[in-house]
Amino acid sequence: METVTVSPKFQVVIPRSVRESLDIKPGQKMDVFEYDGRIEFVPVRHPGEMRGFLEGIDTTVKRDPDRV
Repeated sequence: METVTVSPKFQVVIPRSVRESLDIKPGQKMDVFEYDGRIEFVPVRHPGEMRGFLEGIDTTVKRDPDRV
């Protein structure tokens, strides 16, 4: 875990290790959430980047009779 400091303009710098791990680029949009007393930043991804991320998932699930 790394610690950051909030600037007088309420800015923070995302540590390099985190930026590289999440492949965050300058100018990239982030969704910001307040959750249970903490701040969460979630990188906004283009829908095309998500293509294939569920490849190989088992889609054979038991469905309720009214959902067939």
